[in-house]
Amino acid sequence: MRKEIKTVVYDDELRLEAYRFEGVVQPFPNHFHEYYVIGFVEGGERCLSCRNQEYTIGKGNVILFNPGDSHACIQTDDGTLDYRGFNITKEVMLDLAEEVTGKRELPGFSQNVICDEEITCYLRPLHELVMNGSLEFGKEESLLFMLSLLIQRYGQPFEECIPECREEIEQACAFMEEHFTERIYLDQICCHAGLSKSTLLRAFTKSKGVTPYCYLENIRIGAAKKLLEQGVAPIEAALQTGFSDQSHFTNYFNRFIGLAPGVYREIFLKGDGTGGEQHGE
Repeated sequence: MRKEIKTVVYDDELRLEAYRFEGVVQPFPNHFHEYYVIGFVEGGERCLSCRNQEYTIGKGNVILFNPGDSHACIQTDDGTLDYRGFNITKEVMLDLAEEVTGKRELPGFSQNVICDEEITCYLRPLHELVMNGSLEFGKEESLLFMLSLLIQRYGQPFEECIPECREEIEQACAFMEEHFTERIYLDQICCHAGLSKSTLLRAFTKSKGVTPYCYLENIRIGAAKKLLEQGVAPIEAALQTGFSDQSHFTNYFNRFIGLAPGVYREIFLKGDGTGGEQHGE
């Protein structure tokens, strides 16, 4: 069986993460990110669900996720997933969008799956430059050209990509974001939001695309990533972000991010722009 190879590089100059997955069979459960994802499928066929729509994705597809887009995917053929992608924080995207459009406004991608050869012509070489640690300005040039095309062809105001939510759901989210380091009970969330358990679960899942508990775990994973980037040990990151133990933390981190916490931490410990790599059978 082909080995799974997962490689990730953080580019200090561009301030983004580049991922390369090869031979991956791992399914990814329904989750979301606080950052933008721009990806490209090199091979393999998967069923992707995103924002209550299902897609069959394969070689040549470009994947676009806005922050908060809930999504999941699973392999549907006998092959494996070969994928390359970029993770871009909202802060960095704001700077890039201002450079490209002259307006300091976050863009929102109107489509999650596209086929666009011109964009691919920028995306793939740019990814190679980042993975190889290039210091040439051609790297930044390609990023700006790619984003210019994406915003021009598939962009809209970011607010239009955020589903309308009831005030009670936002109150539930705010409570979890404030107390994620603690042990939280469903009763507490319901009391804060002013909803019964059954109403909260139905309304929250319909609004956010994930359950309240999954939303909480995503918040914890996002906070843990920031700690790992600062060199905090995985076990300490687990304790500081509300996970019951390191095993629980490792399982969730690997499921949502695709890398073990220690491997992710190594990327930033090196401090030389090189990436961490994870192998598996």
